[in-house]
Amino acid sequence: MTAASRKPLQIAITTGEPAGVGPELTAQALAAAAAHWPDAQFTVLGDAGLLEARAKAVGVDWAHLTGGTRVRVAHRPLAVAAQAGKLDAANGRYVLGLLDDAIDGAVAGTFDAIVTAPLQKSTINDAGVPFTGHTEYLAERTRTPRVVMMLAGTGARPLRVALATTHLPLKDVSAALTIDGLLETLAIIDHDLRRDFGLPVPRILVTGLNPHAGENGYLGHEEIDVISPALKLAAERGIDARGPYPADTLFQPRYLEGADCVLAMFHDQGLPVLKYATFGEGVNITLGLPIIRTSVDHGTALDLAGTGRADAGSLIAAIDAAVSMARNRRGA
Repeated sequence: MTAASRKPLQIAITTGEPAGVGPELTAQALAAAAAHWPDAQFTVLGDAGLLEARAKAVGVDWAHLTGGTRVRVAHRPLAVAAQAGKLDAANGRYVLGLLDDAIDGAVAGTFDAIVTAPLQKSTINDAGVPFTGHTEYLAERTRTPRVVMMLAGTGARPLRVALATTHLPLKDVSAALTIDGLLETLAIIDHDLRRDFGLPVPRILVTGLNPHAGENGYLGHEEIDVISPALKLAAERGIDARGPYPADTLFQPRYLEGADCVLAMFHDQGLPVLKYATFGEGVNITLGLPIIRTSVDHGTALDLAGTGRADAGSLIAAIDAAVSMARNRRGA
């Protein structure tokens, strides 16, 4: 089958918290960059009236954008009218419904990838639904025993940072790190970087947990007891994972040169560095799922909603990553 005869990739975009910037950023991203992906069609999941209103507020001709075959709207009505910048728990289940629709479509094969605009966890919890985050919810809904959160920059040699643990209190991180768990995490990173990113032999650099990577046991034993044994087993499986390295020195160009991903032990060990380097153009990617999911590197930005001052760069990058990953997976 030639590239010209292939069916277009189907990309779903959930517009997230209706009081936040998700609806308008979706309109801005597609208006600015839909032509960048000629082999893709987009399904925008959200309330049709809300999307039209927010698009108008930021100067996007929504009727023109959705008037052809490239962009369509899958309407799900709001529970109550949404006001920019003002959260309402009545719409918590609406937000979750958008995500459910996207996941169900991707699992069924209707969508080749899903891109998620930011949501507000508190709104969903206030609606009576326990909710930790997109990553955990995607794992639960797809019955995936382990997923890996990875954030990535853009460019020819992007910085990628994956996490061994995600939304945990710092006091619980050490207990959550196990040899088997780290080995499985490394296997997921290696597998998905090969399949979805076209990297034949990914090189993964692994941080320690403690300052100075434990300093030979003087500052902690996790490196000796857990991380190093996991790396040894990974090497035996053909995974190029190296470390553990002190996190305070690893994120330098001379160490990152030739690396495809850094695996950090906890959320705030790796992500501050990546967000400092790439914020506004970074992409949040969930590895290990049976479906492709990417997202933005920022939150709902309630203070910017409806003003036209929010930057769609991260959402454009997330769409670009989803399309690229879908192309690679289709060609695998």
